[in-house]
This record gives sequence, structure tokens and C-alpha cells, in this order.
Amino acid sequence: MKKFQAIRGMNDILPDEMFHWHFLENTLRELANNFAYDEIRFPVLESLGLFCRTIGEVTDIVEKEMYAFVDRNGDELALRPEGTAGCVRAAIEHGLIYNQTRRLWYMGPMYRHERPQRGRYRQFYQFGLEAFGFSGPDIDGEMILFLTQLWQRLGLTDYLELQINSLGTAAARALYREKLVAYLSDYKDQLDEDSQRRLTMNPLRILDSKNPAMEKIIAGAPNLMEHLDDESKEHFEKFCQLLNAANITYTINPRLVRGLDYYGKTVFEWVTTELGAQGTVCAGGRYDSLVEQLGGHGTPGIGFSIGLERVIELMDVHKTVTSQPTNPHGYLLLMGCQAKGFALSKFLREQVPNLCLITHCGSGNFKKQFKKADKSGAQLALILGDDEVENQTVTVKFLREDKPQETLSQTQLVTLLAQLASQEELNL
Repeated sequence: MKKFQAIRGMNDILPDEMFHWHFLENTLRELANNFAYDEIRFPVLESLGLFCRTIGEVTDIVEKEMYAFVDRNGDELALRPEGTAGCVRAAIEHGLIYNQTRRLWYMGPMYRHERPQRGRYRQFYQFGLEAFGFSGPDIDGEMILFLTQLWQRLGLTDYLELQINSLGTAAARALYREKLVAYLSDYKDQLDEDSQRRLTMNPLRILDSKNPAMEKIIAGAPNLMEHLDDESKEHFEKFCQLLNAANITYTINPRLVRGLDYYGKTVFEWVTTELGAQGTVCAGGRYDSLVEQLGGHGTPGIGFSIGLERVIELMDVHKTVTSQPTNPHGYLLLMGCQAKGFALSKFLREQVPNLCLITHCGSGNFKKQFKKADKSGAQLALILGDDEVENQTVTVKFLREDKPQETLSQTQLVTLLAQLASQEELNL
């Protein structure tokens, strides 16, 4: 019989890995709440045209990587390759950003049909922030401040570098584009296949090429920062002033353009040298024309996304999170009194809501049950036999401490378990 395996590039996340995932996800949720961002959830499946219009027809995502198909009704659909487009669509559709400012966050799976490699998967997870209705550089600074605090909480500050740039307004980019095309056209025969294709459609993307053979040509290209309009220069200078005031270290990278068409003015990336070729851990920027482009009223916007797998790997490489998953508080052994044990477990969970209790299920004599209790890592073995049922007590054996066995009333047991659970919460 054929054994089925996960689709290449789509990975199972196993129980032993979940502690780091939960730690990261909970940290992100707490920090989003600290900054007063509201959660939004939107479908993983959207109209294909949404991504073609927002991301850009001449991008790797649209040209090569999207999971797109025609459904039974003849509709062209796609699994979301990134979160901003769906978030903006939902915000417009439900009136969340009409004549008001809004801060939103989301987290979930994205899909791209790429060649799987370290740090790059076909199903991958992202966390994102999106802010609407703020035109000044202060919200740009807030995004960076959020991320700075995140890296501090995760112990990753020393392993990530912030790179920033400005793409200017659409008008400034159009003038720069002409000069860039004129320069690159002189080297057309030396451009790689992707760059030759982009030369007429999306020449700024050539600056983002990872092909080593293109480095020298790109290094000699006109500098976009030198062709910014006054509005963009002022915005970027004030943005840098905010970072300086907060003592946030950054590098201005004039070749940083990002791979999506909707960006303008501020763009940024957090990069690392610890993960091989996939060094970008977080990236984002402003998209002041995107809402109007999708049929909404003109509303400035900015956002970023974090690749969660890459953060998890960075945490693992440097062992920045050393705590382990908490063990069960108790393992309930049942000596021929399953019904009473079932009722007791219900009572204990009702009285101690954060209790982690394993109730023995299946057959097994006392010796076998006790071995399972010890193997489970539980702190206490709770023994319920005929004598305990008759006296309405429970025998408690301490599995991780050198203490004598005790026989407690059910009320005393609730007190003991509540103390264990509350002490554990204080230690987290």
C-alpha cells in the first residue's frame, strides 16, 4: 500500500517543536496588544486578479510562484502568497479604513511554488502589521520600534541588521527609471535572463538581483537616493531622526527596492548572515497608493511581514529560548474505578482551570500505570482506588520531589494543584 508523505516544501510542525512556535506567537500577540494593533483574519484563497494588480505582473511571485487555478465556476483563484493585499482588500470591503486611522495585525500560512531550500518553503508562516491613514514618518518609526522590541524579547538583537531606503514618490521613481534604463541598456548583453526581461517592465527589480555576476553592473547604477523629490527626502530624513532619537542602529542601503510593485517611499529589511542565502527575516515599507489602486479612497499605508520559520531557526541556532514545555501537573491512576475517576477529573479541571492533568485511559495494572505516570513527566501521581473512593480521598505521590506520599481529601488536592499551577505561571 502506498505511504503518503507531505507535499514537498510543505512541512509538518511536530509536537516537540511547538513550544518555540507558541513562545514566538504569544510574544507577537502580546507585543501587538502593547502597541494597540487589532487582529484581522482573512481567507487564504483570493481572486487571482487581487495579487496581479497589487504585487505586479512582472514579479517572480506572479510570474513563477503563485498557486493559481480555475475553480468549478470558472473563477480564477490563488492561494495567498503574502498578506498585505488580502488585508487591504478586507479593510476596504468592510469599511475599516474609511476616513479613519487603523492598526491591524495578522498571522498565518502563505503559499509560493518555489524551489524548497533552507529558510524557503512552499507553505510558510508570516506575521504582519499594517497601519492605515498615517502619512508621516512617525508610523514608519513605530513599525521599526515594534520590531526592535520584538528582537529584544526574543534575544535576537545581536544577530539582525536593519537596512533602510526610500523609493520616493511615483513621480520621482518615473524620472529615475528613465535614467536607470538608459544606464542598464548599455550593458544589455551582459544582463542575465531575468534582468533582460525586467529591463522594459520593471527595471528597479534588477537592483534587487541576487546573481553575483550582476554585482558590478548594479554597483555602477545611478543611486535612487540622489534622485528623490523634496517630499521624499524630507520624509526619509525625519524617519532617520526618529531612529536616531531611539538609538536604533541602521544602515542605508540604496539598492534596497523590495520585490513588490506597491511600495513607495520608506522600505526596510531586517537581515542576518546566520541563515545562508535566505537572509531576510523581516521586510516591509510604505504603500500609499495601494488602497486607492484597489478601489478604496486614497489612504496612506505601511506594513511589514516576518517569516516565522526563519525567526524560529534563528532562535534555535543561538538557543535564545532555553525554557522547556511545562510538564503535566498530575497523572491520575485508576485502580478499577474508571467512572469515579472520570468524575474526579471533571471536578479537578473545573476547580483548577489551568490544570494540566492526564487521566489514565485503557487497561493496565498499577505497576504499568505508574510507569506511564513517571514517563509522562507529571509532577504528581494521583492514585484513586477502592479505599480512596470509599473515603473520598486521593493518594498523592510526588514524582519529582523527595517528599513522603500523602493522602488528601479532594478539597486539599484542589488546593495543592492550584498552588502548582499558579507557581508555574509565575515562573513563565
